[in-house]
Amino acid sequence: MSPATRQTPGNVLRAGRGPRSPLTKLDAVLLIFLAGCAGYVVWRISAQNGKPWEWGVLGQYLVRADGGPGLLLQGLFTTIRLTCWSALIALFLGVWAGLARTSPSLYLRLVGSTYVELCRNLPPLVLIFLCYFFLADQIAPAIGLQDALRTAPDGVKAVAGVLIGRLDQVDAFVTAAFTLGLYEGAYVAEIVRGGIRSVDAGQWEAGRAQGFPRLGLMVYIIMPQAVRNMIPPLAGQIISTIKDSAIVSVISIQELTFQGMQLMATTYLTMEVWTCVALLYFALTFSCSMGAARLEHLLRRRYSV
Repeated sequence: MSPATRQTPGNVLRAGRGPRSPLTKLDAVLLIFLAGCAGYVVWRISAQNGKPWEWGVLGQYLVRADGGPGLLLQGLFTTIRLTCWSALIALFLGVWAGLARTSPSLYLRLVGSTYVELCRNLPPLVLIFLCYFFLADQIAPAIGLQDALRTAPDGVKAVAGVLIGRLDQVDAFVTAAFTLGLYEGAYVAEIVRGGIRSVDAGQWEAGRAQGFPRLGLMVYIIMPQAVRNMIPPLAGQIISTIKDSAIVSVISIQELTFQGMQLMATTYLTMEVWTCVALLYFALTFSCSMGAARLEHLLRRRYSV
């Protein structure tokens, strides 16, 4: 077939009726139905409450009159701090366990598998209580981090306040971050193991043929390829860490969910408070999702063959 008569997608579209509309009649009907359902739910809630919505009241709990963060924003910042520390711990433990599970050493494989299976098969709430009543009551007082920060210089207190938050809850915060990192690290380990296994066996053979030791083979050949495959599931795991951080509200860590419960108990604005909390969580997780998608796109464009 000559180039003049070869059909391309553009020629097919020009020869036919043109591109199909992105919104069909069925889509429009479904959107109208969903909008009607949402309106009905809002109407039923308003009818049961018997009072108008008070969305304007929430403004002072987001930003105070003096410009400082309100209770909900303070809880959001605590959630961000908790997520960052937990993600760092999870990445450290997960990479170690993932490498151990792919190690030729039977001992390392058994240690990594024990950690992964133990943490994955325990409810996170139970793990929170176990670590809290052991670490916060036994190990944390022996370390004395909270007492040391209480008598530290003002500059150290300011840095600790940015990185950790309230200095009178340091022991509980560290326990919560370590527990979340321990739990999420088991899932990160499986992501790392899957990423390493996804690299073609020919890459291993080529590296060995070039005389690379196992460490050099992992660092220079296997992991750069595996990381590209790990980014989407790792982003999903970080988002899960953000959502799972709500569990630590049971040990009185003043993150977003805890502040929402306290605010609801004070104002009785159930729907307004929890809708605002849900939107804050969504903004945080959606931003992480978009950032991970952007990073994945950049890596694929840079390292595509």
